Amino acid sequence: TGPVWAKENDPRRTRVGSFLRRTNIDELPQLINVLKGEMSLVGPRPERPHFVGKFKKDIPRYMARHKIKSGMTGWAQVNGLRGNTSIEERTKYDLYYVENWSIMFDIKILFMSVFAMKNAY
Repeated sequence: TGPVWAKENDPRRTRVGSFLRRTNIDELPQLINVLKGEMSLVGPRPERPHFVGKFKKDIPRYMARHKIKSGMTGWAQVNGLRGNTSIEERTKYDLYYVENWSIMFDIKILFMSVFAMKNAY
């Protein structure tokens, strides 16, 4: 059926996968991308190309979030906007981050990420 969003109680996930997702351990391999310089620790979360193509047509200023590197965590994610949540709202949070970046803002987001478990499925 093509790319789809993960959802709560998704029948495709296993017990191990559920645990990895719920505890955010599944994000650790992205550290390799950070070390290679392809991603940042903090920034707008990347989307799959299929969805980028759709969103850039449907959501005003969506592509402005791509002015900086994608991150392992972001302002939208620590505010519960991850998984099957509003892409319009996520974009607003991502653009706020891009327009208000500071090292202290990154530190705040990193700290909040430790406790951000909402919509992790």
